[in-house]
Amino acid sequence: MAEAADFQGTSPSPARRWLRRTTALVAGAPLLAGLVQLPAAGPAHADGQPSAKADGDAGSVAVAVDSLTPSAPTDGDTVTVSGTVTNNGKQTVTDAHVGLRLGPEVNTRSAVDAIAKDGDDLQGSIPPEIDDKYTEKFSKLTPGVAEHFNISVPVDDLDLGDDGVYEFAVSLSGETSAQPWERVLGIQRTFLPWQPDEAGTTTKTTALWPLVSTTHMAAETGPNEEQTPVFLNDDLAEEISPGGRLNQMVTLGKDLDVTWVVDPDLLASVDAMTGNYSVRDGDKTVAGTHQDVAKQWLADLQDAVADEEVISLPFADPDLASLAHNGTDVTGSLSQLKSATDVIHNTVDPILHVKPSTDFAWPVDGAVDRSIVKVATSAGADKVIARSDSLQETSGLPYTPSAARPVGGGTTAVVADSRLSTAFEGDLTDASASTLAVQRFLAQSLSLNLQTGKQRSVVIAPQRMPSGSQARAMAEALRALQDGTWSESQKLSAAAAAKPDPDATTKVPSASAYPASLRKQELPRSAFVQIARTQDALDNFKVVLSDPSRVATPFGRALNREMSASWRGRADEAKSFRTGVKEYLDGLTGRVRLIDKSETKLSGRSATIPVTVQNNLVQDVGPLVLRLTSTNPTRLEIDGADYEEQPISVSGGHSQSVKFTTSANANGRATVIAQLYTMDGRAYGDPVTFDVKVTEITATVMLVIGGGVLLLVLAGFRMYTQRKRAAARDAEKGEAGDAEAAEDREDGPENPEGPGGRLNEESDARPRAGDPEQPSDPTPDTAAENADPSGTGERVDR
Repeated sequence: MAEAADFQGTSPSPARRWLRRTTALVAGAPLLAGLVQLPAAGPAHADGQPSAKADGDAGSVAVAVDSLTPSAPTDGDTVTVSGTVTNNGKQTVTDAHVGLRLGPEVNTRSAVDAIAKDGDDLQGSIPPEIDDKYTEKFSKLTPGVAEHFNISVPVDDLDLGDDGVYEFAVSLSGETSAQPWERVLGIQRTFLPWQPDEAGTTTKTTALWPLVSTTHMAAETGPNEEQTPVFLNDDLAEEISPGGRLNQMVTLGKDLDVTWVVDPDLLASVDAMTGNYSVRDGDKTVAGTHQDVAKQWLADLQDAVADEEVISLPFADPDLASLAHNGTDVTGSLSQLKSATDVIHNTVDPILHVKPSTDFAWPVDGAVDRSIVKVATSAGADKVIARSDSLQETSGLPYTPSAARPVGGGTTAVVADSRLSTAFEGDLTDASASTLAVQRFLAQSLSLNLQTGKQRSVVIAPQRMPSGSQARAMAEALRALQDGTWSESQKLSAAAAAKPDPDATTKVPSASAYPASLRKQELPRSAFVQIARTQDALDNFKVVLSDPSRVATPFGRALNREMSASWRGRADEAKSFRTGVKEYLDGLTGRVRLIDKSETKLSGRSATIPVTVQNNLVQDVGPLVLRLTSTNPTRLEIDGADYEEQPISVSGGHSQSVKFTTSANANGRATVIAQLYTMDGRAYGDPVTFDVKVTEITATVMLVIGGGVLLLVLAGFRMYTQRKRAAARDAEKGEAGDAEAAEDREDGPENPEGPGGRLNEESDARPRAGDPEQPSDPTPDTAAENADPSGTGERVDR
């Protein structure tokens, strides 16, 4: 903000306060005259203390203002200040007391910054103590020991002047054995906003309340029908549990008049936790156990945002500046931003039961240039949340203009005030730091309101992921502001629609003006190249699946997460996440593959070669195209050509073989390549290469085989004639035996057990070796066809 914007306007005070101030000035005139007549004796403090430059013990006592209530007092209030004083020196401080000091009115916003910067400096001007009765005394302060103080003073005794911001300080005065006289040994300056009556013109203030987190979900899901989500860690459960950062954001925000800014990824992640989910634990996953916590947080959030304005960022809060500077020349990068925007209503509406606005884009820290604005609006947003330290005033306005600025092309830049937006950065875990931040915020807000009689719209866009202590300080300041007398709350959409100040700058800075510190944290171009490659692999994978939604949704959202602004400052973690997504996708893709084949022998001029496709996914795949190509078609042809293609579909968890007809034209070895393709002609997976050894059957071999067959036929004929002759001889012997038996019967009684009286039926019934095969003999079993991959030296079907 230009220094001219710190011009301080005035507002008339009530008559009674004017009279009281005038009386105080008249009463102090003799004292001022006496001070003017004093001889110049070197630098002195406003309260008559020696210069701190000559005091070796100056600053030896740390003063911490842990609480100042009320933050913005009005008539009739009593200001209570509490905190601690700690002797950090080596000598004991004696006859010490804590006093309150009121300085002059602070006339500009830059003066507020200067006082806050040197809040504990003893070398500058020190205001006088208010009154001895508003002190707390200590007989001694031992080195290293902190002492608590609590002082209350009626506002009427502060003798505040016109409406405005006043320097307010707490000091510790005392003496040491080395310098036995009273002097200020420690001080802490802050501010006291004074606007007891309703301001004639109030500032319309919009405060953004962001619900944004880092990436918590992996692309991996369970193989079951429900696709159990997998979380990278259990950090999100900690954030939404009571006392956690996001839990505090919801608890604090529900009592404030703010505009909620949400990341759909956060909502989707917590919603996934309400059911069964898993959490990575090293190389394994364990079942998540925080379903109740997730349900309660969502219920509290739904209650908090009911009837409130909700602004939704694109899914996973993509880093617009990184995309603009490093990703626009990578094919498909802008499409990722579009997909992250399109999914908003399918995420936010069903979870929060409110319809969010998608009109706003929010670059990191509100830093913009022309390329960022172009990218930010490419997915449909027509308003960009910038910040005044990026879109700076150049026209010399003596006040801070309204937030809305038309920047061309139908785009509105909503410029947040940088001083108010950055008031709660840094470590605010200490109560004193939090109190000082609150008072400085209120001082800046009141100073801004007093700059001019024009009503303006001001936007506060804090850091994206405030800590718990930062959130508490923000909430305390906003409550004081919303209960105050110089500001009124306004929604972001109203601030964006407000009439722009005609003198405010509308020129968006060039890319060279983008802060170098922020540019160092951007995602590199290599990140967008890797994202594009993963997207190509995903597109190739989806077309072969019977249910592509099982991978399209988890991987699509994972790709959005790879572009998140939350990776800033975490380059190694960002790269690891991108690599993990790609490796997991490659692993799934590899579950549909061709089975390796060894060398195949082809004995003959034609045969069929089987090629097997294995599907280890839980869902069916196909149709795919399996192509078998001969690299030497003059020796080996596939179905009479260089190659043959056949469609194939494989059920989940199964394998399927396809047979290709081949014909050999010459002896030798031919290399064959099997490759899967999608229906649109893109190669899928790795090819399988194997050799086919062709052995031609020559005329000599055929002659030898023919001779062997002839010998077998002749041998069979000879065996047949021999058996026929033997049968004739047996028949003649049988007739002679019958005649002899008849003679025996005539000679005597039957003797069944006598010689020749029993036939050897078993021996006669058994077929003898060499007997011809009878038509009733059983058919020999044949081995079942084996669809498994061919082994080494396998022979294929002919």
